[in-house]
Amino acid sequence: MNEQTKELIAIGASITGHCQPCLIYHVAKARDLGVDEQDIREAIAVGHMVEKGSMSAMRDFAESALDSLGQNASTCCSGKTSQGKKKCCS
Repeated sequence: MNEQTKELIAIGASITGHCQPCLIYHVAKARDLGVDEQDIREAIAVGHMVEKGSMSAMRDFAESALDSLGQNASTCCSGKTSQGKKKCCS
């Protein structure tokens, strides 16, 4: 994979990761490598599409977690690991 493609991927990942310093860095590096401005904009758009899908999935997951909270709340925090620590929700 060439460096230009890697930077376009990093730009999209920066968007989905909500990393502003990363986006600034990778856009500048892509420009230094001669990546076309339209390709940079498309990488940003793809990042937003992935971000939108991720947010939608999390919204659905959170809603289902709320629906089953009363039934499964003790399952998360009642268990202990082999070291005697809580598994989650600490």
